[in-house]
Amino acid sequence: MDHSSHVLAPRPLDLPALETGAAQDSGREFWRQHAWWPLLAFVFVFGAVEVFSLDRVFATEWFFNVHSGEWLGAGAGDWWARGLLHTGGGWLVRAIGALALVTWALSFRVERLRDWRRTAGFVVLAMALSTGIVGILKAVTNVDCPWDLIGFGGHNPYVALFADRPDALPHAKCFPGAHASSGFALVCFYFVLRDRWARLARLALAGAILVGVAFSIGQEARGAHFFSHDLTSAALVWFAQLGLYAWMLGRARERVTKPVTVNVSGGSRSPR
Repeated sequence: MDHSSHVLAPRPLDLPALETGAAQDSGREFWRQHAWWPLLAFVFVFGAVEVFSLDRVFATEWFFNVHSGEWLGAGAGDWWARGLLHTGGGWLVRAIGALALVTWALSFRVERLRDWRRTAGFVVLAMALSTGIVGILKAVTNVDCPWDLIGFGGHNPYVALFADRPDALPHAKCFPGAHASSGFALVCFYFVLRDRWARLARLALAGAILVGVAFSIGQEARGAHFFSHDLTSAALVWFAQLGLYAWMLGRARERVTKPVTVNVSGGSRSPR
């Protein structure tokens, strides 16, 4: 009979070492904080915007001058709305995605990058998935941009999101907001950090939201989108990446906390 002592040790994970103080929240609490509360908040805010037609109110109060017929982000504001936030911001996000893709590819050749393979792969997939979903929906929802509407410098009548759109109107591609989704897509760094460095993950989340909001303001100031367009983009990005995290990184986290029997005399074996 083997009388050697045993201890419980975590299984290794193909990511850099976990922060020892990282909270390992329960599955129920995780889904309450990351799925149910965000979903309720989105439904409440989106519903209020639609019921009270707040999109046009926000646009005229903040971005469109009804007297001059000009958008805040056009003319003198073009440099920051289009040049800085749209063009410059787009290249920034592409650069981040490209860097993650290169890191993932090099991890198959460079030994020091091997531990970052799953993280880099998640970043690439998360950014591509979330922006891809928004892009597909934008192409099929048939919703006008504000600048195409009567009262905002355009010629098309306003049609509510769930209303029947007249067949005579040209096909529109403005809902949800694609550019905002590229900024909100940076929440992927929250997911790759939350199980290792909780404080840094929260900073990454705040930074991603800040970038997404800035991109949204730039587009809304140009007349490219309404508030609800960018709000929907934020929700779609969040839930797409949450699902990917649960499938791709959540399983890895479970392996970290799954006990393995280790024989202190030199051997180790997994529990049956």
